[in-house]
Amino acid sequence: MQKYQDKQTLLSHISEIVENLIQDETLFQEKLDNQEMIHLITNLFDDFSNEELEAVSEAELRKRIRSILVLEAVSGTLNDLTPEQIKIFDEAVEGR
Repeated sequence: MQKYQDKQTLLSHISEIVENLIQDETLFQEKLDNQEMIHLITNLFDDFSNEELEAVSEAELRKRIRSILVLEAVSGTLNDLTPEQIKIFDEAVEGR
């Protein structure tokens, strides 16, 4: 990853990655709020120092952010199911 002048510049870059990933994935567009995800992910990465984040490659950073977005998009899916669908889901999971 490239060097950033300050934490705000780095978080801005992370915001751009989030926006681009959401634009590229229909699932993300349907299930996620762009601003909410930017806020969530920049808060997560804000706990790391610039040095720690700069040690992560661009590809790895995108991969990690995408994984978070997938988790967020899928986590609400069960909430959309009817009680009958939840029963079918539970039975399928128990059968594994």
